Amino acid sequence: MPRDRADSFAHQLRSWEPRDSAQRARRDDYLTFLDAHGSNAFDRDAGRSHITASCFVFNADLSAILLCFHRKGQFWVQLGGHIEPADRSVAAAATREAAEEAGVNVTLLGDWPADIDRHALGSGFSRCDVHWDVGFAAIADRHTTLTVTDESEAVQWWPVNDLPTGVPEGFPNRVARILASTER
Repeated sequence: MPRDRADSFAHQLRSWEPRDSAQRARRDDYLTFLDAHGSNAFDRDAGRSHITASCFVFNADLSAILLCFHRKGQFWVQLGGHIEPADRSVAAAATREAAEEAGVNVTLLGDWPADIDRHALGSGFSRCDVHWDVGFAAIADRHTTLTVTDESEAVQWWPVNDLPTGVPEGFPNRVARILASTER
């Protein structure tokens, strides 16, 4: 991602007003990370710690979320992954990942991140140690035929109030935070 896109994302983060103080503090950490690494903050080959893009895909009434069973991590999680050089923005990377990982076309519920979450990765991730994840909320047709790719073992809709066992620690809190930020 060219430096101007890194600058554009930093501007987007500076303009974003998260609802809670923990997200505001984390946003400031992301800005420090961006200032220190520039365009390399998005490049998985430039370091073992980098920004990733997630797409939290909900059905139209926000009662269900689309999750994939991640092959490397062996857990249920939102769609998402690494930002590619051709991605126009972090949001574009998130929507691309949803299409690639589940075969769904999504509509973002706004131009702003709905959640940011920095987390260490387990031993199944050989190229990465830390993901600085940027989550966008989106909707998709729950009746769309889903596809499973080589990155996941399954893709499935789950009720937001009855998530599967085997989600990462803190994942239900991320979903709740995103739903709160997308109140209609």
